[in-house]
Amino acid sequence: MLDECPHPVFKSCLFVLTFLHAVVQERRKYGKIGWNVNYDFNESDFIISRRLISLYLTKAWEEQDEMLPWGSLKYLIGDAMYGGRVSDNMDRRVLVTYLEEYMGDFLFDDCQSFFFSKGEGFDYTFPEDKEGLIENYQNYVESMPLVNSPAVFGLHPNAEIGYYRASTTGMWEDLISLQPRTGGSGEGASREDIIGATAKEILGKVPILKLDIGSYDLMIVRAKLMQKNGGGVPTPCQVVLLQELERWNKLVIRMADSLIMLQKALVGEIGMSDNLDAIGESLFNGFLPAFWAKLAPSTEKKLGSWMRHFQGRHDQYEDWIANGEPKCIWMSGLHISESYLTALVQTTCRRKNWPLDKSVFFTVVTQYTEVKEIPEFLEDGTYVRGLWLEGAGWDSEKSVLKRQDPKILVTELPILKVIPIEGSKLKLQGTFRTPVYVTQSRRNAAGFGMVFEADLASHDHSSLWVLQGVALCLNVDT
Repeated sequence: MLDECPHPVFKSCLFVLTFLHAVVQERRKYGKIGWNVNYDFNESDFIISRRLISLYLTKAWEEQDEMLPWGSLKYLIGDAMYGGRVSDNMDRRVLVTYLEEYMGDFLFDDCQSFFFSKGEGFDYTFPEDKEGLIENYQNYVESMPLVNSPAVFGLHPNAEIGYYRASTTGMWEDLISLQPRTGGSGEGASREDIIGATAKEILGKVPILKLDIGSYDLMIVRAKLMQKNGGGVPTPCQVVLLQELERWNKLVIRMADSLIMLQKALVGEIGMSDNLDAIGESLFNGFLPAFWAKLAPSTEKKLGSWMRHFQGRHDQYEDWIANGEPKCIWMSGLHISESYLTALVQTTCRRKNWPLDKSVFFTVVTQYTEVKEIPEFLEDGTYVRGLWLEGAGWDSEKSVLKRQDPKILVTELPILKVIPIEGSKLKLQGTFRTPVYVTQSRRNAAGFGMVFEADLASHDHSSLWVLQGVALCLNVDT
């Protein structure tokens, strides 16, 4: 394999490709901060990429071309071969960044040695090329540490904490699922008593008018909104509110109905169905019932923190109906956050007579951390609170991205200002385009989970943040 191409740099390029193949596979260990989708990179990707490198370098050697075809190689390997499996745009950005960092004339710079990674107890670079002997490569690989730091993949060391945390959480959830459903004849409350008390407590926190209506009579709410508009039609943001309330009503109806039926089943008034049994099991173990989660926004929260989130959503809806559109929106409290941003752009386009299909928005992180600090209502945009930064930290004094502090996996971002603008007029420098996801599960294989892209100020090269998996989340699991 080392001798299949006569070009003198082929061996080094082959080692780079081998290292790349190992990195993109091992990056899957770190879950969503590694790849949004768990791709099946395999030996065929490596073999065909190796043949492409051999083909192009052989041609360059035969034509005595001093310029190596880096552009073609990076495109074919990063976009065609390995990139052909990648379905997520942000994952593609990671893969392309690896190619940019690993392939180029800088590999053979005599003034500055190239390192894949340096400073974590072992310097990952090329093996010494002594007559191209395969033993040199074997010995170098054998000298590598058996346990690799996340820094080898461009990730922050905190990524390993996240990996062990996720493994531990999964282990405990498996142990909980293996617990016996019935206990011995000991003192204390029985399993049914605990489930019944939890169901009663939650039912008391569910705001509902009637089981066939929910929390809000949409006809009355719509009439109030039209009255505020002077009898006109609802604005795009008010339409979003009505849609949100419709989804909210479906959720509270299902919650109230299932909790009432569960309490009846526990005392023997009705039979225990599979749905009711699953709800009772979730309440006993402190998990959000899947029967409710189908009608709720995506979340990784357990039952206790989800109920606080549930009550926060209700408070925001109440304030929105009573006082009009919030000065600062809590996007985590919306069922479909994208619809609110679309309505915001649509409202601005109507006011300024801009074409909707050519309008976008940009974001600016403010110095405000509390809603009461915001001086005034933003007419041509909105403020957004409750965003969590993962993969990086935030320097509040300089208002720029910084590297994470040890053992701090997520950081709450100050209030974000979102301003619609015509796309042709948007010129940004010194910012990193950061994806915003609903949860830390980020985007799934079907493409669901991403809300928008925010612009965060940065003094560092974007490759640092790309490889560290920097992203914003509306919800964390606590």
